[in-house]
Amino acid sequence: MKPYLVRPDGIALAVRLTPRASRDGIDGLKDGPNGPYVQARVRAVPEDGRANNALVELVADEIGVPKSTVEVTAGHTARLKSVSIKGDAAALEARVTAWLKRFA
Repeated sequence: MKPYLVRPDGIALAVRLTPRASRDGIDGLKDGPNGPYVQARVRAVPEDGRANNALVELVADEIGVPKSTVEVTAGHTARLKSVSIKGDAAALEARVTAWLKRFA
């Protein structure tokens, strides 16, 4: 199960976000009709991009990359989002793979 795509400039991660949760965190890997995704939750409300910003911070902290390299690139107003992580693709893939093993 691989919820990401390797791109020349980094990784594109599929995430399903639940805003207004009781805590910020990653709930694991799920398999949806469009393929696997990472299930995430944030306390922020989905207004003015607050939930997306909280997701960027959560992903950056979880993977251990600077927030400036993480961006929501698709699904800004939807629950299912594409999160881009910029950088060396091979190094990021190794880091993301190791991180995802915690949830497998």
